[in-house]
Amino acid sequence: MDLSIRAIRSDEWEKARELRLTALLDPVAHLAFLETHEVAAARPDSFWRERTENGSEDGPGAVRQFVAEAPDGRWVGTVTVLVERAGAESFFGDVPEVEQTHVVGVFVRDEARGSGAVDALFEAAAEWSWSLEEPRIERVRLYVHAENTRAQAAYRRLGFVATGARVALHGAEEANELEHALPRPA
Repeated sequence: MDLSIRAIRSDEWEKARELRLTALLDPVAHLAFLETHEVAAARPDSFWRERTENGSEDGPGAVRQFVAEAPDGRWVGTVTVLVERAGAESFFGDVPEVEQTHVVGVFVRDEARGSGAVDALFEAAAEWSWSLEEPRIERVRLYVHAENTRAQAAYRRLGFVATGARVALHGAEEANELEHALPRPA
């Protein structure tokens, strides 16, 4: 599959919404995402416009959303990267010890799985992370549910290593999200 990987543009909120809603219908969405399809579908257009602008190539810079785009313009995959500052509480409630980025919202449509889309999306996310001068990113991290073996296998193949850290997300009482990290290349 011939794909183009790029950052989204602020005017593409409708495509961003459609892909997110599709992702939330995936059979493992309950393990992979922090919201339900019903909650996301009820959000107003203003939410999607703001979210898309924040993650766009011309956005404020602390978030970047990348998409895998097919030759016909259809988005077949996405990944979002959040900058997390050392010593500041992250969205997930911890306080990182180093400057890092956090990969979230990973999704590839069924028809694009096995096409190299996830590899190319993660390459773009890592390249963007390493390109930041301030802050200088020391690692890229992500969380994956202990039961999401499909995602765990993909992340290991991409060079992410389990750190041993576990957190409780999705309102769970037990720590069932496993942190994986990719250190900055030497």
